[in-house]
Amino acid sequence: MHTKEADQLLKQSNLRQTDCRREVICVFLSRQHAVSQPELEQALHKFDRVTLYRTLNTFLTKGIIHKVLDDTGSTKYALCTGECTEHHHEDEHVHFKCLKCENIVCIEAVSVPAISLPTGFTYVDASLLVRGICNLCQGNNES
Repeated sequence: MHTKEADQLLKQSNLRQTDCRREVICVFLSRQHAVSQPELEQALHKFDRVTLYRTLNTFLTKGIIHKVLDDTGSTKYALCTGECTEHHHEDEHVHFKCLKCENIVCIEAVSVPAISLPTGFTYVDASLLVRGICNLCQGNNES
């Protein structure tokens, strides 16, 4: 379904176009929200857990996906925008978690505010999770 887009993304990242890589990207493109490794395992049961884990790590390193921390402590992953590169993510934007469907979506138009830390603290990254009800669960299909 999204095979062409997946192949293009893999090519741009200088990655071999394997079935697993292609299908993982297709899942991200079709879901439009952050996906956990267990969700990927369920959707792509023909690939084992280790293969999916390695694929996710490769995608993280190449700047194809970024981590999204859930308020439950679990890790989910979302596709990066065009600004992410190998070893450098531009993913400090707001993530929105719907309290009804529990999906997490990137709100890239809203950045995490600048944070001033006390002396002796070193900034690495920040995340901001906003919780509420998404437009689909409210019956509003407008973006």
